[in-house]
Amino acid sequence: MKKIYTNGVIITMSGQCAEMVVCEHGRIIGFEAFDDEEAEWIDLHGCTLMPAFIDAHSHITALASALGYVDLSNAASFEEIVTLLINFKQTSKLKAAEWIIGFNYDHNYLREKRHPSRFDLDLPSLENPIMLTHASGHMGVTNSVGLKALGLDAKTVDPKGGRFGRDDAGELNGYMEENAFINASAGIPQPAIEALLKQLKMAQDIYLKNGITFVQEGIAREKEWRLLKRAAEGNQLIVDVAAYVDVKQCAHILSDEKRYRHAQKRLRIAGYKLFLDGSPQGRTAWMLKPYLHSDNYCGYPVYDDEQVREYVKKSQSEGVQLLVHCNGDAAAQQLIDAYQSVLGDKQSMLRPVMIHAQLVNRDQLHAMSAMQMIASFFVAHVYHWGDIHCENFGIARASEISPVHSAILENVVYTFHQDTPVIQPDMLETLWCAVNRVTKSGRRLGSDEAISIEDALKAVTINAAYQYFEENERGSIEMGKLADFVILSQDPRQVDPMKIRDIEVLATIKEGRCCYRKNTFEK
Repeated sequence: MKKIYTNGVIITMSGQCAEMVVCEHGRIIGFEAFDDEEAEWIDLHGCTLMPAFIDAHSHITALASALGYVDLSNAASFEEIVTLLINFKQTSKLKAAEWIIGFNYDHNYLREKRHPSRFDLDLPSLENPIMLTHASGHMGVTNSVGLKALGLDAKTVDPKGGRFGRDDAGELNGYMEENAFINASAGIPQPAIEALLKQLKMAQDIYLKNGITFVQEGIAREKEWRLLKRAAEGNQLIVDVAAYVDVKQCAHILSDEKRYRHAQKRLRIAGYKLFLDGSPQGRTAWMLKPYLHSDNYCGYPVYDDEQVREYVKKSQSEGVQLLVHCNGDAAAQQLIDAYQSVLGDKQSMLRPVMIHAQLVNRDQLHAMSAMQMIASFFVAHVYHWGDIHCENFGIARASEISPVHSAILENVVYTFHQDTPVIQPDMLETLWCAVNRVTKSGRRLGSDEAISIEDALKAVTINAAYQYFEENERGSIEMGKLADFVILSQDPRQVDPMKIRDIEVLATIKEGRCCYRKNTFEK
């Protein structure tokens, strides 16, 4: 049956004007009414129809897992963290040996202004092993029971690209960051796959509620891939999922599967993922200049230059897209140098992506443009951690985070993401951040890097489609493309810029089927 969307504002993102959109069999087939009595007319009631949002970087399986954890994002002190953990234990009726996992604590916003340690968590009422994950996802804390369960003690050596916190006697204090945290977390038992599949369905619903129909799995190792493959084979994926496999540990997944660039039941492998540094708000991002008040501390890299060049060579020789996590400008330079070493003066046709590009500078953007490297900005950092960046780097350097306007001037293809579950996949908030650049304290931070709403919309539609080599399938409302739409309560181009994040997602359509509808919207 044909579906005809009309009586509203239609943003095509292609430059074409349209008063209606006609769809059939999940695709766009025209922009004029058909003489078909059986066609279904969908009244937009003056609301706005545009291409569904595309997630340029997140971790859908991590969001699914987090739905079974304790949310610590609103905790303001260690005492509140402990209370939430105890309540979760009692409500979930956990046995003493079962892990309690908390996520999204942020030491920057805790009363104590530091990370908790095992000494803060070693309480008689919490004899369970505990793991708390920082909001950045790059560090965490366990208690004494957790250290023992993970086989960690004073003799444990810091891994390259990570470290364990220690007290004055050299004993582990429970804090761990980067590879120390990643390696330790891998030892925590996973829930049954049936529970994770239910949570994956809930995670998909969160993306759909935010108008997103194409989602990324930003670091697929064995357990993440196993979950996604099980969901796909069971026809449980509603959104399309592009997975990037860990190039260091799990490159074999790509060679073992037939899903590279070719989706089967909404799941495909899109390329490799590589980490080069950590988190700026956690002060582990690798910087060219020291952090403020740090004794010349610049953060640190995960790999040496030769290792990075080898990963770039692998990507290029295999014809596989590479997504690389770079927050600090030193990490960004390491990636650029590696590509220049491998490519020479040539461009990469594989559309490599610098993920976060939080502190990339103008010269680096110029180099990225020359080699056709995409910058995927976590621009919502301006709001969520802009004030913290001012403390860590000073106002001048902090004002240059997520330099989207500079990227546009340098002709760099740019996209936006939320790195979910670091924050929720709220595209409208992200658009608001890119246009207004306001911090939590209300400070305008780097207004020179603010962009127009029209340019911001490109980042989450046509540019994001290009990042995935999907520009012929999605990202704009054009003949033959997928009928993936989002219906908004208002046209973001016409509202007060400070009101953009107040716009509501009223419905999300995936290939002509409504997968989310807000109660207040009538078709």
